[in-house]
Amino acid sequence: MPTHFSITHHVQFSETDMAGVVHFSNYFRWMEAVEHAFFRSLGLSVAMEHEGIQIGWPRVSASCEYLAPARFEDEIELRLWVTRVGQKSLNYEVEFLCRGQRIARGRISSVCCRLGPGGMESMAIPAALREKLGGEPVIGHQ
Repeated sequence: MPTHFSITHHVQFSETDMAGVVHFSNYFRWMEAVEHAFFRSLGLSVAMEHEGIQIGWPRVSASCEYLAPARFEDEIELRLWVTRVGQKSLNYEVEFLCRGQRIARGRISSVCCRLGPGGMESMAIPAALREKLGGEPVIGHQ
């Protein structure tokens, strides 16, 4: 697994506020975009069927620390690292770079869940998915 996964994003005018700076909420949208691209790069999805089970990865925690502003037409590199693959959870860190300078850092925690008519229920990350995500096998668990 690579040390990080990255995509680039060009800041749109609609993503800025009245001061011409990217509105803080967009960093969370961008973290989700790089997460989805990361899953696709592994042949997975954040909403998929695996062995007859509908699986999703709802967020249980998300945060972002802002270090410098981004503005309209800036090209932002989003670098995602998987920092931990737990029995049921997955943690990421996302670094936002503009012209090589770190402008923000985000963190996301998601939980593997079985999706069904009665809602969702956390479940152990299946071994095949765990391997693709870069996690170690969990002894005694599927």
